[in-house]
Amino acid sequence: MIPRYTRPEMAAIWADQNKYRIWYLIEAHATEKLAELGVVPQSAVEAVWKAKDVEFDVDRINEIEAEVKHDVIAFLTHLAEHVGEESRFVHQGLTSSDVLDTCLAVQLKQSADLLLEGMDRVLAALKARAEEHKYTACIGRSHGIHAEPTTMGLKFARFYAEFARNRERLVRARDEIATCAISGAIGTFANVDPAVEEHVAEQMGLTVEPISTQVIPRDRHANYFAVLGLIASAIENIAIEVRHLQRSEVREAQEYFSPGQKGSSAMPHKRNPILTENLTGQARLVRSAVVPAMENVALWHERDISHSSVERGIGPDANVHLDFALHRTAGMIEKLIVHADRCAENLNAYGGIHNSQRVLLALTQAGASREVSYRLVQRNGMKTWDEGGMLVDHLKADAEVTALLSNEQIEACFDEAYHMKHVDTIFRRVFGE
Repeated sequence: MIPRYTRPEMAAIWADQNKYRIWYLIEAHATEKLAELGVVPQSAVEAVWKAKDVEFDVDRINEIEAEVKHDVIAFLTHLAEHVGEESRFVHQGLTSSDVLDTCLAVQLKQSADLLLEGMDRVLAALKARAEEHKYTACIGRSHGIHAEPTTMGLKFARFYAEFARNRERLVRARDEIATCAISGAIGTFANVDPAVEEHVAEQMGLTVEPISTQVIPRDRHANYFAVLGLIASAIENIAIEVRHLQRSEVREAQEYFSPGQKGSSAMPHKRNPILTENLTGQARLVRSAVVPAMENVALWHERDISHSSVERGIGPDANVHLDFALHRTAGMIEKLIVHADRCAENLNAYGGIHNSQRVLLALTQAGASREVSYRLVQRNGMKTWDEGGMLVDHLKADAEVTALLSNEQIEACFDEAYHMKHVDTIFRRVFGE
């Protein structure tokens, strides 16, 4: 985890102290149920719970692991130093993966909850800006070229809808990943009663894994990281739009530039889209976890450890980077400067050619074939591109066009309000009534 891109709330979830606290709770709850089943004495439960306020010594655990070369054994040895003789009853019938996988499920669930908070902030920002700029007209672009008018509010609404879908996906992924496996060395419950798994799951806020081997099936994890990748792509979708709108030739929107901020060490005039460029990079980092998570699904027989080294990296990194990116995205949107005057200027920069389809349709309604109509409008559109002037004037000067449409009918095709007549309908679909 890189401090520059790490919020303390997410870092705490992946810190060793939180991990060992979760390991401890898994072991304590398992021991609790084992005592109820008569497998271990009640005195073992009391001894284990006496350590509930212990702050586990990470350095000590690392010291033990350096000798035993096994992280769970190192932890259990350190726990025994606090529990005493009764520690021999801890971890009865369990295997390391029971602790590791159940802990990872808890950490991913905790991470998802934090990510959902970030998504809610982004959604709130997008909705507010959509309402603010609902009717701020601007040119829509396809292939980067002027197409037909839209509004800045519709841009924000489109991103809102995408984030709303991803929020639902993350909720489902959180629920799917939050399973508990306390099923023993190969998943058959040979040495631990399924009731122990049920008890631990309930106490840890998880559901029971229907069937595990030595590990929880990794398709659950692959789905979780795939959803993180989708959210990252949604962030980049916004970031790319802002970066293009901030280009000097466009200048329809720009990131907030704070007093005292510098844009370039060499060129004092620069205002660079550094936040959204950074978000593009963060999105790449999050998505880099998706393919390894997919590859972790296929393991040898009932388990190998090819997945574990991957998850030690992508678990914290993908969640940390996405958490940071979500809050950076929200802050960027909240402070984004929209230049409505520049939107209007760009909209009218090319002689009204964005109304070409309206003229095309009017000609077909007047009796011309689509092929003839297209040829007439394209001819005048290209003239507007190449020679300048206004498309409406070129059309009025074209005898073939005026043979089909009156000047008043041509002018009617250039009413900008025409393009905005269904904005309310779209907003109702996105935001509800």
